[in-house]
Amino acid sequence: MYRDETTGAAETAAADGAAPGGPHLGPHPGLHLDHLLVSLQLTDSAFPSGFYTLSHGLEGYVQQGAVDHDSLAALLHDVLRHGVGPADATALALAHRAAAAGDWDTVAATDRRLHATKLSREMRQAATRTGRQLLDLAAEVFGAPGIARYHRTVTARRAPGTQAVAAGVVYAATGVPVRQAVAADLFAFCASFAGAALRLRLTDHRLAQGLLRRTAPVIEETTREALARSLDDLGATTFAADVMSARHERAEARLFAS
Repeated sequence: MYRDETTGAAETAAADGAAPGGPHLGPHPGLHLDHLLVSLQLTDSAFPSGFYTLSHGLEGYVQQGAVDHDSLAALLHDVLRHGVGPADATALALAHRAAAAGDWDTVAATDRRLHATKLSREMRQAATRTGRQLLDLAAEVFGAPGIARYHRTVTARRAPGTQAVAAGVVYAATGVPVRQAVAADLFAFCASFAGAALRLRLTDHRLAQGLLRRTAPVIEETTREALARSLDDLGATTFAADVMSARHERAEARLFAS
């Protein structure tokens, strides 16, 4: 059972479906398995949110000759630590907690803050396109009132509907613990990044799986740090990635939307 500094033993056990000091003995152990199944469904490339149509800036690096097979892992780890972690993963955690508490003003404020921190047009568009699609589909698939409520807020243009905040709302509404939600979404990002690397011929299928496994400790680290941040800490510091994205917007040919 994984434990970090942000949770006590009792909270950790409850989040993992176990009583403190022993296995889960409650009347509905299947409910905790359902949390895992929700995570698997949302992170599956077959879930049509559009998340897996993005290169997450990788195509821009390839176009500029700034990444190759040998530097791919270092780039992914840097993006996690300095980009996705302080921005999207942090926003997901904040939105999850606020949605679980019924604090929809804070959910919307987190959404607006995350959207404002995305400096390039294509990154903002990619975030809101996938986020709105996620809310629309999840409202139908899971039928939870919280998802439908925030979907109406986004549809009415009272919040941008970024992917990370939408995911936080969906995970909270389906009862997935916040740490599991953040880690699952980070893994989905890494799997999408590895898939883009495959299509851009930076790796092959076997090596891509090795890349994902080597990234697992970075996902744990990034999850732990995201859970400890406040709204004031939200924002990425990936200046090179912002430049690559800006150049990618003006490329003559693009395989990916970002």
